[in-house]
Amino acid sequence: MVGSSHRSLPHSQQGVALIMVLLAMALVVMLASGMTQQQSIRVFKAGHYLAQQQGQSIALGAEAFARQILVRDFEEDKEDSLMVDSLDEFWAMNAAILPLDDNGVAEVQIDDLGGRINLNDLVAVTGQVDPITKDRLERLLIALGITGVSVDTLVDWVDPDDQTISAYGAEDGQYLMAEPGFRAANQPFVSVSELRLIEGMTEEIYVALRPHVATLPVRGLGINVNTATAEVLMSLHEELTTAQAESILEQREEERFESIQDFLALPEFAGLGLKSDRLGLQTRFFEVVSRITYDNRVVSMVSTVFRNQEGNVRTVRRDTGQKNRITKEPYTISEG
Repeated sequence: MVGSSHRSLPHSQQGVALIMVLLAMALVVMLASGMTQQQSIRVFKAGHYLAQQQGQSIALGAEAFARQILVRDFEEDKEDSLMVDSLDEFWAMNAAILPLDDNGVAEVQIDDLGGRINLNDLVAVTGQVDPITKDRLERLLIALGITGVSVDTLVDWVDPDDQTISAYGAEDGQYLMAEPGFRAANQPFVSVSELRLIEGMTEEIYVALRPHVATLPVRGLGINVNTATAEVLMSLHEELTTAQAESILEQREEERFESIQDFLALPEFAGLGLKSDRLGLQTRFFEVVSRITYDNRVVSMVSTVFRNQEGNVRTVRRDTGQKNRITKEPYTISEG
């Protein structure tokens, strides 16, 4: 019996050793699998980052392309001795499609900001409310059928004090009750998207209002009558009707206005006593909307650019958070 027991012991040890080897191999396989998975994730992240960076670099190139288009437009206007910006010019008509070498595509669109009401004109540097801009915004809200937001809330957002301008205004007291709470900016708008924070604002109101307003860092530029929407035109006088505004747009499509006097001489303005205050024919600020499709990824960028009186164009700010902003008919630009 004893001899038999001694003979069976090596077999037990061998079985335990085999189990240990199998466990060790399983552990190695699990570790290798985990390392492979982590490595795959790292490779994916690195590839995604590189593609994203490449897309952003292409977007910057698209922005530079748009700036050159605006410089060329200025030079052509200067040659013609007629400094007028209108929606029948090349920069305004289409979205440029630029094919990329590696089966990608860059889409670039230039949007005019001169035909919109600048929200930052509401309050002067001195802190005083500008009556012209306030009246125009009130009439714009009426033209758009917006009743849930008051212009006074916009004034309180921009003005430097913490006192409501009227019972329809809104300051810290209202905004601190939100979840989470926040304070009124008490400074000029930086982005139109700030409107989403305004008391009474809804997404429906925001979408309706956004195409007609801007947040330009320079005050007092006025409205380009060659690029203004029908609703912005209606904001110029309380007696101007929708039909009259549409009639003005039709006349503008046939022939752009080359002087403010021609614009004010329209029969739609007869007897209204409309002044030329804050009205113009040129645009200084534009939005360059870029959408880059590259390596099965999409990168979007909206750049605000400024063109000065010498025709130089520089970028004021960039925003990569806005999507689906390409709205114009595409126009493919070949390499030739």
